Amino acid sequence: MVTVPAGSTLLLRCPGEQPLALITMAEVSAPFLAELPPIPVLSPDGTRRFGILELVSSAGVTWAEAELRDGTLTLTGDPPTDVVQRRGAARRPGTYAATGTVQLDTEPGHRLVAVSGQVEDVSTSGLLLRAAPADSLHLPPGIVRTLLHISMPWGDMAATITTVDQRADQLRGTYESMDPADEAALRAFCAER
Repeated sequence: MVTVPAGSTLLLRCPGEQPLALITMAEVSAPFLAELPPIPVLSPDGTRRFGILELVSSAGVTWAEAELRDGTLTLTGDPPTDVVQRRGAARRPGTYAATGTVQLDTEPGHRLVAVSGQVEDVSTSGLLLRAAPADSLHLPPGIVRTLLHISMPWGDMAATITTVDQRADQLRGTYESMDPADEAALRAFCAER
């Protein structure tokens, strides 16, 4: 079963426009992603839009073509076939400031680049980072590992992240290592509702 909870933030990327953050107004679910019914969302205006939707659900994160019309988001085109990160772990959406260093897989070796931004989704197994270097709007290509310092409600959390997927200014990854005290605090934080 795939569930998109009420209150989730979904991003719709339309050609020639800034990404549009849409808040789901009600929970929707279906046995498969391709069978999700239209999703009621809080829309900034009544303008009809088409674009690529970053869909965060209980099954994971995927990208699909979508249409926004009259406060309803409908998946269009071919159904999504891939889920970037499975959601077997407890997670919490939010916005948490982050700074760190990304390690690039470049020839002849690895290059390090400083980045800053925010973690927009955190779970006990990984996170979604939206960040960039000071001199760019996008993350550099080929990131294999990221060392982050994240401002969490209980304090600064340091973690090493292995890249699962990278697109423009977004990086989704799984934890490679973190302090055991941070791991326990993160587990408790993600379990809160």
